[in-house]
Amino acid sequence: MKTAYIINPFSAKKNYQNFLTGLKSKVENPLVLVSKSIEDSFNFIKENWDDVDVFVAIGGDGTISTVASKLVNTDKILAVFPAGSGNGFSNETNFSKNIDKLLKKLENREFKLVDSFMINNNLSINVSGVGLDGNIIEGFEHSKRGFSSYIKITVEKYFKFKPIKVKFEEKYKNFDGEYMMVNVANTRQFGNNAYIAPQADMSDGKVELALVKKFPLPAGLTFAYQMFTKSLKPGKYLQYISTSEISFSVDSEAWHLDGEYYRIKSPIHIRVLPQSLRILI
Repeated sequence: MKTAYIINPFSAKKNYQNFLTGLKSKVENPLVLVSKSIEDSFNFIKENWDDVDVFVAIGGDGTISTVASKLVNTDKILAVFPAGSGNGFSNETNFSKNIDKLLKKLENREFKLVDSFMINNNLSINVSGVGLDGNIIEGFEHSKRGFSSYIKITVEKYFKFKPIKVKFEEKYKNFDGEYMMVNVANTRQFGNNAYIAPQADMSDGKVELALVKKFPLPAGLTFAYQMFTKSLKPGKYLQYISTSEISFSVDSEAWHLDGEYYRIKSPIHIRVLPQSLRILI
């Protein structure tokens, strides 16, 4: 299989040179793009479409989602070299920061089919959400990357945040209410092994909506502990909806899609694209 590599040079503190040096030492004349923009990545994929079987995204979840958006419902295969801040999707699909392991997977040529999903006209492959986490990502984009920075911004935003009002379609109207955040999970984790939906399965044709109410600080510490130990369960501050399609309105436009900040207007329509993406294994 012929392989192309798409590098987001702005991921992981702009430290991509080690990957590129290592790749060139192991692969003769690799087909590589150090992308200047999303449009640059799209043009590269289009130009090499007929000749390439596997597109490798080197970056974080946002980079992976960008590449994946051109590969869904095609016979092209997505591979990943994690180089982001959280690397949720690569954690869930067993990609590591080891070039030799990646090249071995490429040599084996095996793949599996996983789901993706749409939020209105926007593709997501991992976890997206509206509310506090959308506000956090907005702040994160204007700060130094890294887990410690993420925690600092989370605490700051938490104390200032006012709950969002959500109104669901008739089928789910009993879930109407005020929430701190609504997360849409195709996989189990945001990234950094923070599991918002431990029961999520990226191949079951459904997403898990995690409806999180604002909690007092002591409960927040418990919530955080349970996220990092894969032990979150429905309770006073958390409910789940497991569904393949759902619509609702929300009085906030502050979303994140796979860790990238977006503004999305209501009404919101979420739809799963089952078995729509080929992932190298």
